[in-house]
Amino acid sequence: MKPLKLTVVGCGDAFGSGGRLNTCFHVESETCNFLIDCGASVLPGLKKCDLDPGLIDLIFITHFHGDHFGGLPFLLVEASLYKRNTPLSIISPPGCREKVSELINLLYPGNFALEKLDIRFIEYQPFETIMVKNIQLSVFPVIHVEASLPHGLRITLDDRTISYSGDTEWTDNLLTLADDADLFICECNFYEKQVKCHLNYKMLESKISEFGCRKILLTHFDTEMLGAISKINLDCARDGMVLVI
Repeated sequence: MKPLKLTVVGCGDAFGSGGRLNTCFHVESETCNFLIDCGASVLPGLKKCDLDPGLIDLIFITHFHGDHFGGLPFLLVEASLYKRNTPLSIISPPGCREKVSELINLLYPGNFALEKLDIRFIEYQPFETIMVKNIQLSVFPVIHVEASLPHGLRITLDDRTISYSGDTEWTDNLLTLADDADLFICECNFYEKQVKCHLNYKMLESKISEFGCRKILLTHFDTEMLGAISKINLDCARDGMVLVI
C-alpha cells in the first residue's frame, strides 16, 4: 500500500488567529480521499492547496461548530453548480442533514444542493465503531460545548490510524484515541491559559508520557499559543503542511 498523504488545509481556531484557516485535514489514499472536519474556510483552503473538492469521497465531522462543519454548505452548493455526479458520504453526530439543509436555505435561498447531489449522511454514536467503505471509524465522546455533540475520532485505513481529538478539554478518552495511532492530531488552543472546553500546552506536556501514539501534531491555536510556538517541543500544524503517514 502507498502511504497516506495528509494535507493540513486549515489549523486555526474559530476566529482565524494568525490568519489561519478553520479546521480541515485532507487525506489521500490509493482508494479514496476524505476530509476530517470541514470548517467554514474549506473551499478557499482546498483550492490554495491545489486539492480538487470534486474528488473528495467522504467527510468526517467531529462536532457542530462553524469552524468544524460550517464549510459544508459552500462545498455542496459549488458541487451542485458544477454538477458533481459521484457519491459523497458525510459521517457525523446525529442531525447533520437537517443542520446543513437549514444553513443552505439561509445562505443560498432557492438552492437545492441536497436534492441534486448523491449524498449519504451517516450518523454515529459515542463509543461506536463503524465501517465506511474500507475505513474503520471509532468514536469517543470528548468534553466541549455539549450542544455541539463533540467527539474524537480514530480513522483506520490500510493498517494505518489517524486519530483526532476534535475540540476538548482534558479527558482520558484522549489516551484511548491516541493509543497505537500513527498520527494523533490534538487541539491545543492555548499555551498556559486555562479555558473550559479547550486544552493548553502545559496540560498536554504534563501528560505526554502517557500517550501511546507514534506522532503527535498540535493544532487549533489562538494568539497566546501562536506567540509561544518557539517554546513548544511537539510538532505544530500550519496551513498547507503535508505529512506522509
